[in-house]
Amino acid sequence: MSDPLVARYLDHVRFEKRLAERSVTLYTLDLQKLAQSATLAGVDLLQVQPAHVRRWVAQMHSGGRSARGIALILSGWRGFYVWLGRQGLVTSNPLAGVRAPKAAKPLPKALSVDDAVRLASFQSASADPWLEARDQALVELFYGGGLRLAELTGLDLQASRQARGWVDLSAGEAHVLGKGAKRRVVPVGAQAVQALQRWLLVRAQKLPVNAVDASDTAGLSGALFIGRGGQRLSAQSVWKRLRARSLASGLAAPVHPHVLRHSFASHVLQSSADLRGVQELLGHANISTTQIYTRLDFGHLAKTYDAAHPRAHLKSTGSK
Repeated sequence: MSDPLVARYLDHVRFEKRLAERSVTLYTLDLQKLAQSATLAGVDLLQVQPAHVRRWVAQMHSGGRSARGIALILSGWRGFYVWLGRQGLVTSNPLAGVRAPKAAKPLPKALSVDDAVRLASFQSASADPWLEARDQALVELFYGGGLRLAELTGLDLQASRQARGWVDLSAGEAHVLGKGAKRRVVPVGAQAVQALQRWLLVRAQKLPVNAVDASDTAGLSGALFIGRGGQRLSAQSVWKRLRARSLASGLAAPVHPHVLRHSFASHVLQSSADLRGVQELLGHANISTTQIYTRLDFGHLAKTYDAAHPRAHLKSTGSK
């Protein structure tokens, strides 16, 4: 049998607050857990203190309950004690100041080196050559430079005061405007440079006449990446094209731009172990962001240890 106070509160949320039945069911489960915890602790619901709640939170956490799950339970308990306070039954809320454990930030997914190279090297024989050249350049620049989606779509062909970013092919550099309006220079690899050169050769082809600057018959003005109408390519279009291209290349799951950015960071870090360098390439203000954003698999760490540590191998002493 449920506690009378819990039953009254559930009637309140059902009939006065008119919450959905699913929400009422979740409140019921949360408050049943509260009542059970209080019973096991030998304390009345009206006498629960913050110390009790913190102990129960610790027990749930050690029992495997997720941080998000605990936060939802605490939210239900907090609402119950707010209602008790309005009824004049408690003078303080024992949930005040009690927080759920911090949820671990999941690492973004990254492609394996083989899958990343497979995607970057993919060529569709049946695709429109114009779209194929553009999409190849998109992938190479994403994976080769670790650019954010907004940084890539904001690129212009030529440097100017108005340009958010541009690519200097002769120097092998991309100048981008990142978060917080911070500019940085990103190296552009040889494969990306070649892909961009192929794209620039066909970029002005098959466009409406009014899409090409009259003073520039080659069409080398405006946005670097454009759609068929000559307009700057949108972020949504890049998502769709990259998704389709990744599936066409034979990858098991569709790829989005941030996967390529993380793959870039992971692979550079695995090869160089230079966390500060990766931080600069990604444009992170705080290195802790880079530490969360990138990952090193244990196999790579083990190989690095075996190759570099002076005590990793036993020296052969030969026979005596």
